[in-house]
Amino acid sequence: MVIVKISATVAKLRVADETWIAMALLQREHPDRADFTVGEIVERARAEHITGSLRPGVYVHAYQHCVANRAPNSATLRMLYATGKTTRRLFREGDEADPKRKGRITPKPDAIPLKYRHLLEWYRSEYAPPREDAWLSTIRELAGSGREIFKGVDADDYVRRLREGWQ
Repeated sequence: MVIVKISATVAKLRVADETWIAMALLQREHPDRADFTVGEIVERARAEHITGSLRPGVYVHAYQHCVANRAPNSATLRMLYATGKTTRRLFREGDEADPKRKGRITPKPDAIPLKYRHLLEWYRSEYAPPREDAWLSTIRELAGSGREIFKGVDADDYVRRLREGWQ
């Protein structure tokens, strides 16, 4: 009988974070590729063997739960981006996302094993550095802008006052 000692971080590793790690490893190892199939992500997670064996949730996270531009189905994470029906890449700020998805884009550093934390730095500095033109990167960011200007103003009264004196 073989006893495998698992660190506390690995024991509580979220399936979403394991999926992100597998995707980040693929992107980093193959910078010439734009995207990967869900099957490739699952196989990379299996090969990495982070938690001892592949957990069944990796597939559904790579297919649905972590995908920013798909309607949320319980999870609202934005870790992956669907480039096709079954192809994915890591999500980048500015990518279109379902408006109901407001969740994390990357794992929290202390939530993943130490040996994978370099992927977070690679992601932020090389793969998805902050954009200089990040303000209003999508039309959806306009929703609610200027709300404070009209707080407490009745819309009908405001339009009526604007139209006073029109012929």
